[in-house]
Amino acid sequence: MSVSNSSPPEAISPAERSISELLQQLTEQTTRLAQKEVELAKAEMAVKGKRIGMGVGAFSAAGLLALLALGALTAAAILALATAMAAWLAALIVTSVYLLIAAGLSLLGRSKVEAATPPVPEQTTESVKEDVRQAKQKLKEGRA
Repeated sequence: MSVSNSSPPEAISPAERSISELLQQLTEQTTRLAQKEVELAKAEMAVKGKRIGMGVGAFSAAGLLALLALGALTAAAILALATAMAAWLAALIVTSVYLLIAAGLSLLGRSKVEAATPPVPEQTTESVKEDVRQAKQKLKEGRA
């Protein structure tokens, strides 16, 4: 059976192809696969970046409003305590309570940040692992 050079390489069965043609096809497919994996990683990280940006904006607005409310609460607490003691002592007590709360939150935040995993493109990582597993499987099947 003769094969003309005008037919595409995919139309020829793998048994009829030369080693160089198969290696060339493998190289092209591997390059395309790597490019697609990079594109997938970029797209996944762009989506995650947008979500993080929106979350940071919401947290910033909430933090600003909480800061304003904390100022009003501080004034109210000092004024309430000042009815039973000197105003300077009431202000010192409120400040001490705030510092204790801040220290506790700082320790909690540090432990949460240390426990967090770095942001990675999880879907792409899993896809690449699956591609490698399949390639190894095909190699084993080809040797058998």
